[in-house]
Parts: sequence; C-alpha cells; structure tokens
Amino acid sequence: MALFSSLTPVFIAIICVLIGVILKKTNEEKEKHETKSKPLSRPWVDEDLKDGTDHQLEEEEVDEDWQGLDENVAHVPFSVERYSEAEMIKRSQAFYELLNKRRSVRFLSDEPVPREVIDNVIRTAGTSPSGAHTEPWTFVVVQDSYLKHKIREIVEEEEEINYRKRMGDRWVNDLKRLRTNWIKEYLDTAPYLILIFKQVYGRHPNGKKKTHYYNEISVSIACGILLAALQNAGLYTVTSTPLNCGPQLRTLLKRPANEKLLLLLPVGYPKKDATVPALTRKPLEDIMVVM
Repeated sequence: MALFSSLTPVFIAIICVLIGVILKKTNEEKEKHETKSKPLSRPWVDEDLKDGTDHQLEEEEVDEDWQGLDENVAHVPFSVERYSEAEMIKRSQAFYELLNKRRSVRFLSDEPVPREVIDNVIRTAGTSPSGAHTEPWTFVVVQDSYLKHKIREIVEEEEEINYRKRMGDRWVNDLKRLRTNWIKEYLDTAPYLILIFKQVYGRHPNGKKKTHYYNEISVSIACGILLAALQNAGLYTVTSTPLNCGPQLRTLLKRPANEKLLLLLPVGYPKKDATVPALTRKPLEDIMVVM
C-alpha cells in the first residue's frame, strides 16, 4: 500500500504528460486543417475578376426546364474549303507573322476609327465557342468623351490604391520595367473603349436564372479572338484588368447585376511617337511539348 501511495504522483505526472501530448497533437491537427481550408489573403483580388466557372445558382432559382434551347436543334451539313499542305503552311506562317506584331500599346492617338471596323471585330469575337452555346458575353463600346473621362477617373482612383496598398512591392517592382503606373491617359485619348463583361448567369423569359456554363473560359476565349481581330484590322490596344472598378463601372454603364467586368480595352491607332518595351517572346520549344 505504501509502494502504491509513493507511485501515485508518478502515475499522475505520466497521465498529465500524455494528456498534454494528445491535446497538443489535436490542436496542431486542427491548426493544420484550418490553414489548409483558409484561403490565402490577397487584398488585390477583385470579386469581379475571380474565376466564376464554378458559380452555382440557388436551387430554388434554377429553372429545371431546358436552358431555353430547342432540344432538337437541327444539324446541317458542314462544308469548308480545304487547303493544300503548302497553302496551309503559307497561311499559318502569315497569320503568325501578323499576330507576332501585336504589342500592348499605352500611347494611343485620338485619330478617329471607322465605327464599322469596331462592329466587325466584335462580330468576330462573337463567333467564339461557349459552354452549351450560352454566349455569356457583353461588349460595351464607349465612344462618348464624358463617359470615357468618368471611366478614367474611376480607374485611376482605384489603380492608385492598388499600386500603393493592394498589389504589394513585388508586383509593383515587376511593372516598373514596363514603365506603367496608375495614370491611364489612353482612357481619354483612345477613340473607343471596349469593356468586356462576363454574364455569370442569364435570364429566362420567365425571369428565372439560367446557368452559363464555363462563362469565365468562354469570355476569355472571345477576348483572345477580339485581340486577333483588332490586330488584323490594324488597330492596337492594351489589355487592362481594372481591379476593384467593376461595380462602379457597371453602375456607370447601367449594366445588370449578372454581368461582371472582365477586361477593358482602349482601341485605336498608336501615336506617332509611341514606344513599347523591347520584349522578346519564348521560343516554340519553351511553349510546346510534343508527346
């Protein structure tokens, strides 16, 4: 009995140590899980610019009927001109050479551009593929001087905050070599601003929401086609993602709540004294893998 009494404090100490180890391990596992599940803090991320491809509609809001398309869409014969191998090589090389001249130009002239050209390049962008052929894009063309200046005011106000507070030193330093900052003179001088909105969902005639599958990817593809069409027409732009400007610009341009701003393109001719950074592109072997 005396031996048991003398060992009791030892047992209690061992039990306390074991309990401490178990609790510590449990807390570490909990912290590890919370760290994994907690998203990284990125103050510069704009809700409008987040990828919306996984956008889920509320169950009660979804129209269970077909997405507004005829279930029995007629299929028609598809015919297209086929080129010889020599012609294919020639055309592909010529198109590459044309697109390889594309540069982001921040010094744009106020010289007028025919409106018909703008209509045609947007028609071209509208040929882009989209998830379930929902065509989830809206191209807002701004040529009014007052609206262009209001857009510039909104963008520059937010961009200054982005550069000074949101983006961080690394991003700002990476941009220094391109000599870009929050001053966006081209938003006033370019004859046209094209603002591309992604429709994160659509509306049926009865008002219920309609799913737009892969809306982010679909609109991004359309933007790429638009850039190629502008280059083909001899026009230039700079791709602009106006961080944290979406809601204000959406209100200014009277766009509905289902549209989120993805890209802003000032479009026009370069100024005669325009300059661009002396950049090079990666060679084919660095961007293509053949299996």
